[in-house]
Amino acid sequence: MSETRHNWTKEEILAIYNKPMMELLYEAATVHRKNHDPNTVQVSTLLSIKTGGCPEDCGYCPQAARYHTDIEGNDLMTVSHVKAQALRAKASGSSRVCMGAAWRNVKDGPEFDQVLEMVRTINKLDMEVCCTLGMLTENQAKRLAEAGLYAYNHNLDTSEDYYKDVISTRAFEDRLETIDNVRKSNVTVCSGGIIGMGERLEDRAGMLVALASLNPQPESVPINALVAVEGTPMAEMEPVSIWDMIRMVATTRIVIPETQVRLSAGRTEMSREGQAMCFFAGANSIFAGDKLLTTPNPDVNEDMELFQLLGLQPQKPFTKISQPATVEAEDSKLHPLGEKPRWSRPGHTIERNELAKENSKLQQ
Repeated sequence: MSETRHNWTKEEILAIYNKPMMELLYEAATVHRKNHDPNTVQVSTLLSIKTGGCPEDCGYCPQAARYHTDIEGNDLMTVSHVKAQALRAKASGSSRVCMGAAWRNVKDGPEFDQVLEMVRTINKLDMEVCCTLGMLTENQAKRLAEAGLYAYNHNLDTSEDYYKDVISTRAFEDRLETIDNVRKSNVTVCSGGIIGMGERLEDRAGMLVALASLNPQPESVPINALVAVEGTPMAEMEPVSIWDMIRMVATTRIVIPETQVRLSAGRTEMSREGQAMCFFAGANSIFAGDKLLTTPNPDVNEDMELFQLLGLQPQKPFTKISQPATVEAEDSKLHPLGEKPRWSRPGHTIERNELAKENSKLQQ
């Protein structure tokens, strides 16, 4: 395993980010192989359980009530609907369901009780459960942990210096406080950010400084490329190049070696070759499904085809860190050519039958 550092400086991280591409890729891939199985990728499905109407003013977000976008809002999903979606995700190869609600902060009451029941329900399916619900108190984090929550997502978004240019309705310190509240429970932390919002390279480095300084560091770090949505203040931003994404993924892998670097928003604009380079550079987690809350995402079948082309396997649930390639672990070998991948084998019969039952209930 690589040594975990919490005292990175912006200058050190910028020096890594700006290395010649081949040198950067080699270093990142070397760090990745020391800490993870390079042929295993954690697959999550992101589900918007409550869409739109958020009082925040995040410049990138189409769910903010103050912006005029084409997003259709919906009330909180039912537990049965969420269970059906989770079963569908599991049958497609996902090991984690991430539930997002467009709230500024969690409020105690019937809706939060309903979310807790969703967590319990998905947990019984032998899947990891993640939530992103806005700001949390220490007591709310504890209740989520007791319900079986595996991870809580709360992105820093960008550097502390650039943060005020992105959002004014919540302070950078508020995000750190929520992460601290999550850490006081036994729930793992998922926290990353977005590139392509007009930030400087120094801001990308600053965000990684903030994430690396956390002790312990986040178990998952999503790296998102801005998906510019008409009606938001960032609608006219130029798309991030694939080279910027590869550099950001590689730098994150080197700076935070034991985390799962999640290749998140913006994958629809990436070629298969670009995504493959991100996996080589250290990305070992993706979101599957046709949507990331409200923005487009590659079809799950496309992802599984890509996995098969690259010899990648979906990670089993409740695996905190993948085994290094040098360790002979169960399921670490590639599938022989022509053999059905693990996600399409008969082992999913029970889940598929239960899925059919739940879909039938929803249609009644």
